[in-house]
Amino acid sequence: MLHLLNRAASSLPPVSRRDLELAWEAAGDSTWPEAPPRIFRFAGPVGPAIDLLIADSDAAAWAAAVEWRFGLNSAHTISLCLRLLAMVALMAQAGWARGWFALERDGANIRPEFMQAAALVPLSNAGGFDETALRALLPNQITWDAN
Repeated sequence: MLHLLNRAASSLPPVSRRDLELAWEAAGDSTWPEAPPRIFRFAGPVGPAIDLLIADSDAAAWAAAVEWRFGLNSAHTISLCLRLLAMVALMAQAGWARGWFALERDGANIRPEFMQAAALVPLSNAGGFDETALRALLPNQITWDAN
């Protein structure tokens, strides 16, 4: 599935934390075992188009869940989808991010500060997060309730 955008990924708008939370919930409820791979083709900021291929079956399922819940027909909803995918990738790959979520029996409990930063930080031209910019939006300390 090909999504053509006449703008750079870095020009996509921020989203609300609530929308990102709803996208996270939709992805968690996803039952899309055979979701097709996707390509997001962005106009290059200067030069050729930039393709973002979503070939991973889980990521494709999450993108399908966002499309089902919100549609992928606006800059806002495409930004929402990319932010969800970038957040999950960061949680899986960046050791420093592990303090901002806890894996539990029924899924991940993500700190609201982390979700807020992921909703607001500008996307890169490749459709991901600039980790330095995201970290700058986070408080210096993490406190968890004892509950």
